Amino acid sequence: MSYFLPHLPSGWHVDEAIKSEEDRVVVLRFGHDWDSQCMIMDETLYGISEKVQNFAVIYLVDITEVPDFNKMYELYDPCTVMFFYRNKHIMIDLGTGNNNKINWAMDNKQEMIDIIETVYRGASKGRGLVVSPKDYSTRYRY
Repeated sequence: MSYFLPHLPSGWHVDEAIKSEEDRVVVLRFGHDWDSQCMIMDETLYGISEKVQNFAVIYLVDITEVPDFNKMYELYDPCTVMFFYRNKHIMIDLGTGNNNKINWAMDNKQEMIDIIETVYRGASKGRGLVVSPKDYSTRYRY
């Protein structure tokens, strides 16, 4: 489903997308279109894109074509989702210890909508760190 979502072809485009959006959360998926985890995440993001269009905009960034942010944002995972609001990186506490990004594939559309909505509500109130509606720590998975 990655071909339905807009791609950002350069670092300049990524910067402009983050800087120019005033009222909505910018959701960036860093990864490759051919990666299986990214395919799952793209399917989820495409499925929710119309539902969240009033408060979020979703872009895809290929980390091979645009290597500018790989070191800055520590993009070592196959699929990474990050959130920005008014040119500011919004961190989210998912219970995993890494508050900067989501670095696994999410296949539940409602959970992703809830996360984006939480980021939007917290960021619009001026918070730089929001708490996820669900705890994704591994202690509950056994």
